[in-house]
Amino acid sequence: MVEYDLSVIILNYNAKRFLEECINSIYENTKEIKFEVILVDNKSTDNSAEFIKEKFTGKEDFTFIESKVNCGFAAGNNKAIEVSKGRAVLLLNPDTVVNGNVIGETYKCLMKDDKVGVAGCKVLNPDGTLQLACRRMIPTPKDAFYKIFGLSKIFKNNKKFTRYNLTYASADEFIDVDSVSGSYLMIKKEVIDKIGYLDETFFMYGEEMDWCLRARKAGYIVRYCPVGTIIHYKGESSKQLSHKATYEFYRAMWIFYKKNNKGNIFLDSIVWLGVKFLLFIALIKLAILPKNRVGSKG
Repeated sequence: MVEYDLSVIILNYNAKRFLEECINSIYENTKEIKFEVILVDNKSTDNSAEFIKEKFTGKEDFTFIESKVNCGFAAGNNKAIEVSKGRAVLLLNPDTVVNGNVIGETYKCLMKDDKVGVAGCKVLNPDGTLQLACRRMIPTPKDAFYKIFGLSKIFKNNKKFTRYNLTYASADEFIDVDSVSGSYLMIKKEVIDKIGYLDETFFMYGEEMDWCLRARKAGYIVRYCPVGTIIHYKGESSKQLSHKATYEFYRAMWIFYKKNNKGNIFLDSIVWLGVKFLLFIALIKLAILPKNRVGSKG
């Protein structure tokens, strides 16, 4: 069996126009480590599969898996994890561009400390601003309140009000977090062996936070490592599944809550009603403003 330092996994759904730049940026910029690229196409309808076969068949250390159904983010990535041969795995969105040797530097950050099990990097919007989801904590009811009522924006430098997205901390600060973004998530294979694959109960949101939490419960650190950047165009897959993506976003909230909280009928009812209310508002916004989209990973 050929062994690699890292297996870079890309799950594609209708992101054909980004794929070539994404894949080329990996091969052009990743230095000092031996890696493979595994691309899974999740039943795209934009001729992505044909494009991949034409452009990348025969490329060094490149594997293509063509799914017959759109099985979601967790299940699609799991298909690649099953055949991966790296000491670590990187989940990378197709609508991203790798800048410089960020993959190699993140790998060093991950592997040099036995306690670190998961690592992420600085994820940027196309305009150069930080995508807040690249380093975050698991939201408490208080965090949700602060976010819904805008207090986290008003007091963006206050640790109390910005615990979820950590806007009080510098984007250039190494920090241990609850979760990094699923658009760029590097995890040791030994961690996967202990905690298992992504939970396929989730379809396209929440699974990365659940994975990170499971790693933390197993005794590992999840670390945000600002050793370099990627650009994430965000939302390309969810644009193709507008209403379903919105539904799955709020469904994931409920799944994550139920999975990680002991049963309390009163609190469960409040959270359930809150999630349903937010879903209702989001669907109304979507109907009134068709351009309003729920983001993709991150």
